[in-house]
Amino acid sequence: MAIVTYILHDGRSKDIEVKTGESVKDGAVNNLVPGILAECGGALACATCHVYVDEQWFDKLEPAGEVEMDMLDFAEDVRKNSRLSCQIDITEEMNGLVIHVPEEQY
Repeated sequence: MAIVTYILHDGRSKDIEVKTGESVKDGAVNNLVPGILAECGGALACATCHVYVDEQWFDKLEPAGEVEMDMLDFAEDVRKNSRLSCQIDITEEMNGLVIHVPEEQY
């Protein structure tokens, strides 16, 4: 289990316990975090779960795969710390992970 902090575009934040093995997307969808739609259900077929990984955490995560990078082409305002939240699986070492939800997904 890890606590993930989701920071919304207006600065509000939600600290959510996400089970080990679940994705950052699962934590958001299961707890009604606005802005993470995940229309494909985590099948890596859309970019509606696009997030920004906080700079302090970005290099600690496994890098995005080729298909994820291709899908990010469909997201708006992609940055160097952009990821699809369905592709970030929680481990115990991720306790304290900070995720920013892009404004354009609201």
